[in-house]
Formats: sequence, structure tokens, C-alpha cells
Amino acid sequence: MLLVLAGLFVLGPIVAFAIGWLVFAPPTPDDVATSQVATVNFTDGSELAKIVPGGSVNRTKVNLSQVPQSVRYAVMSAEDRSFLSNPGFDIMGIGRAVWNQLTGGRGGGSTITQQYIKITTGQDQYSLFRKYKELVLAAKISKEYSKDQILEDYLNTIYLGRGAYGIQAASQAYFGVDSDRLNFSQGALLAGMIQSPSRWDPAKNPAKATERWNFVLDGMVTQHWLSASDRAGARFPNTIAPKPPAGGIPTDARGHIYTQIKAELESKGISEQELNQEGLKITTTIDPALQKQAQAISDKVMRAQPSNLRTALVSIDPRTGGVLAYYGGDNGVGLDYAQVLKQPGSSFKPFVMAAALEQNPPIGLGTTYDGSSPQTIAGQTVANSDGDSCDNCDLKQAMTQSINTIFYQLAVQVGPGAVARAAHQAGIPDELLPSPTAGIALGDKEVHPGDMAAAYSTFADNGVYHAPHMITKVETADGRVLYDGGTDPGERRIDPQVARNVTESMIDVARSSRIGLSDGRPVATKTGTTQSRISGQNNDAWTVGYTPSITTAVWVGTDDNSPIKTSGGSPIYGRMVPGSIWQQFMSAALRGKPKEQFSKFDPLGTPPGDEFTDATSSEDPDSEDGDNSDRRNRDDLFGGQDPCDFVSCDDNGNPLGGLGGRRGNRDGNGNNNDNGDN
Repeated sequence: MLLVLAGLFVLGPIVAFAIGWLVFAPPTPDDVATSQVATVNFTDGSELAKIVPGGSVNRTKVNLSQVPQSVRYAVMSAEDRSFLSNPGFDIMGIGRAVWNQLTGGRGGGSTITQQYIKITTGQDQYSLFRKYKELVLAAKISKEYSKDQILEDYLNTIYLGRGAYGIQAASQAYFGVDSDRLNFSQGALLAGMIQSPSRWDPAKNPAKATERWNFVLDGMVTQHWLSASDRAGARFPNTIAPKPPAGGIPTDARGHIYTQIKAELESKGISEQELNQEGLKITTTIDPALQKQAQAISDKVMRAQPSNLRTALVSIDPRTGGVLAYYGGDNGVGLDYAQVLKQPGSSFKPFVMAAALEQNPPIGLGTTYDGSSPQTIAGQTVANSDGDSCDNCDLKQAMTQSINTIFYQLAVQVGPGAVARAAHQAGIPDELLPSPTAGIALGDKEVHPGDMAAAYSTFADNGVYHAPHMITKVETADGRVLYDGGTDPGERRIDPQVARNVTESMIDVARSSRIGLSDGRPVATKTGTTQSRISGQNNDAWTVGYTPSITTAVWVGTDDNSPIKTSGGSPIYGRMVPGSIWQQFMSAALRGKPKEQFSKFDPLGTPPGDEFTDATSSEDPDSEDGDNSDRRNRDDLFGGQDPCDFVSCDDNGNPLGGLGGRRGNRDGNGNNNDNGDN
């Protein structure tokens, strides 16, 4: 029996290889799959967008002699440095792939010959049979064709982004020249993008494109394909601007969703080439009703404001990380404002609170500080806005009133690095928040709107982080499943008691800011405003908040960082335009849904008092003392405009949350990163 098993172990692969040699026909460049329509669907299966590839595939075949030797070397340096000597396959790479398949992993390693087979057969699924077929065909092609012929076929079939298939089309798309005029530096740029051309296009990601360009050139020197002097003198090449997208790509607000989906596909190893050729059916997390509300409410509120204002809204299910609604502006082929980097102002204060609660012993919500203004803290003059102050208030009250002087003290006490770590734990990307100072307490580091929605979602789910995503499933036209997200259990990032205490710190903010939800349900919220260099003006305004089932971040600003003003000329604060969009969207999203309660509050450290009132301080110049005060509040908060342009109103035109005085806080040091909060 042992002899039989040994014989099968030795002869089995040989027999299987021989059968494959007889059965599998080598592919040719003309076998590349033709373009097919891809569909992107809402979470309920209805169609979000249909991607119709524009016309025929953009590919012009050229002879290898029309590709400079330096460009060929660049491709080999990027993808297969042993190409000239290997048998067409990498046995160690295949071994790693087999092991990964058996152990549930992915990847392994592919030669240029293997990549050519994947491209021409359209078979890129992770399976042992695909690897077996790939090995047989790689050996067969290497036996029947010269290395020059294989490289020529490969260079004529690879997808290099911008709708370009093959080296000739790519030369035109990126440099406006024929392939025979490419120099080694341009060749290195194209070669470096082969693995992910859509994400690493220098027009989209210059840092990654430069990193890959350097990798290719350094490899060429190592292989003695480029002299050290030429490498030292190399300069990153300039590229021409990409042409506008064609072929059914949405140009309205859905275009931004499509762009994010395409990037997410790339991150999951599904290329733009597969998107164009496999007839993919992509199921997303986007809720059609919520997406419609996000766009309609944003449009309605912004129509009443100056035309230079821009807005973005990102809404996430905190229990899964699925993006429920995504609005980055009406121009789907223009700038996506949900991807802009902006200072979040006081909406960053919850991360200071999280860092304080993580101290040993914890600094609880009931810990009191001097909230007078101005103060000199660690050599920096810090002031609250509009004379607002509290001589001795606890951290929950300070969050509700957004007292700058207290949170600046707190950041100094726990350390700016601890604040940045807490933000990274919650979900702010690790590459953001570099070299933090105490100004991080007032939001002086840039973030994306989606980052804030994702990080607040971690608090909403009691410290469990779910990576934000739009895709749940990807299928090919022939039924193969390229990706199935399944159920994401999330990752415990923050202690649940810490997360719940952070939620508690924000529980009164919406009500105090007069942007509470129409049905009075519990909601944790923080607003923020970034002050302009121009005295008394603001550049960016935010509202971010959540219930247990939905988190939404809204940003309002301009293209050129100019002051943001209402149509009446008043400075915009977080509770105003973004607060109105946030309030109306959240109310619409939760209408008819059960009132969810946050988990039981178990205070860490000193517990907070129950200090919330409509007029939180006798020193508040806008406290509500009667009709005159209420009229003054209207004029101050809304710049003399109808308040229903900003907040939800009942049938009689009365704001559902009432009216309150502006309580915007600003650091008084006069820098661009000073932040005000309303």
C-alpha cells in the first residue's frame, strides 16, 4: 500500500501534467475577453449604476522592436526579474499559492508568463485548479514560444489604466507619444503601475506612483539593466491629464460612489480590467432611500446659501461599517468633497475625551476644570468664543458648551500623542494626524468626512471598529463569486466602558445646539468650526453624530478655503448649515424606526452631574430670558434669515428644537488652525 501511495505521489502530478499538456490550448493576445456591461446595485438589489465600456477596447498591437529595451527591462524589474531565465513559472510562488489555498490564505507569486495567461484566459479566481492550469500553460508557452514573443504578447495585453490596454495605448494615454519614443524613466512609471494602475495613476496617487517608480529603477540597477549614473540622474516624468471618463460612468452624485467602489475593488484584488471585461455584478451597502435623502436634503439646504459653498455627507452603519449614504457633490466627475482633507475643529474633542478616560486612573466626565477665557496654557493663549466661559465646570458640561480652554488643558495633561492614538484607535487612518501638538484638542489636524463617520461609529458600537466599506459581494457574468464580504465581526479597538463614556459626554450637545432629532430620541453629537485667518470668519463647519444604528458626518466649506457665510452674510458655525443637513438627514433616516437606547452608562472616574439646562451659564450673553433674547438669538444664529432654512420646523414654522444663542468657541491665538464651535 505504501509503495502504491508513493507511486501515486510521484506519478500523479506527472500524469496530471501530461493530460493538461494535451488538453489545454495556449492562449493568444486575441483571446483577451471582450468588454461587458457591469452593474452596481444598491443594497436591495436595485440598480445604482450601469457601467458600459465605451466602444471597443483601446488597444493597438506593436512589435517588440517598437518597445525600447530599457522599457522592457523596466517591466521585468517590476514584475519578473528572472523572466529571461525561468521556465515560465515560479515553483516557489506556486508552492506558496498552494499552501495559502490549503490554509485559507491568498496570493503566492506570478511570473510574466503566468500573468499573461491570467489576462488572456480571464481566469483569476483563487483555486488550485487555476494554478494547475496556469502552470501547465506557462510551461507549454515557454516551450513553444521565445521569450521575446511572450514578452511582446504580454506588453500588448496588459491593462495600464486610463482605459489603455497594452504599452502603445498606455504611452499615448500617459505621455501622448508612441511606445518607441518612451524613455527608461517613463517606462519605469508605467511598469510600476501594472499591479494596480487605477489606484497608482500619478494623477490620483503621486506618492505611490513615485514609490513604485523608485522600486523599478532600483531593481534595474540591481539587475545591471541601468547604470548607477543614469539612475542618479533620473527624474520623475510628467504625464498628461487623464481624459474625462467615458462609457456610462455616472456623471451625477453617483459618480463619486462609482469611484470609491472602483478603488475598493482594486484593494480587494479585483482590477479595472476585470470590471470592464467580466460583466461584474457588484452589490453595495448603499441604501437607495437614504442616498436619495442625502442628496435631496443637501441640495435643498445648499440652494438657500451662497453658490461658493460645498458640502459632503457620509453615513455609516456602525454595527457593520457599511456605508449607507455617500454624497460628495453633484458633479460625479469633479472633486469628491467627501474625500477632501479639512480641519475638524471642535468635532475632534471626543477623541480628547477618549484619551482622558483611558488614563490610569481615568479622568472621568465629572472632573472639573477652570473654563474661564482667555487663559495661557503651556505658553499658548487660548480663548473661548463670544465671551463664553464656565469658571468651574465638569468635562460633560465642557463638551456640551465646547469650552476650548478646558479641552486644551486636557490635551496638555494627557499628552497630544495620547489624543492622536485614541483617534487612530477609533478609526482615523494611521497616516493622518502627524506630529500632534496640544492644538489637536481643537481639531488642527486634517481628516476626511468619512474618517470622522467611521471613528464616531466605533464609539457608537461600544468600542468595536468596523472598516468602512461599500461592497458586500462581487460576481462575474458567469456566476463566479470574486468577493463575498460576509459578516464582519469587527475589531475591539476601545474599551466598551470608555466608548460609552465618550457617548455620554456628547449626549446633550444636539439638544443644546438646537439640532436634536425631531422625535427626541437619544443621539450623541459634536459640532465643530475651523476659524479663518480673517478675524471673525470661519473656513469649515462640521456636525458629526450617531445613534446605535447610524452615524453621519457632514462638512461644509469652500473650494478655496475662503470664509463661509450665510446668504445673509453671517459666519457659518457647525450647528448651522451642516447641523441642519445632519439633523434633517438623521430625522429622515430614523423616521418610523424604534427609539434605540444606548447601552447602560457606567461612569469611569468621577461621574458627571446633571447640569444641562437650555441656558447653561448665567454668563452666557445669549441666554434665553424672554422675547427680546429669543429675537436676538434668531438674528445672531441665522443672520436674519428664516431659521427653517437651517433646521427642521413644524407646520407653523417653529424650529423643532427651539432656538438658542450661538455658542461658538475659538482658540484665540490667531493661527489658521484655530477652531470655533457652535
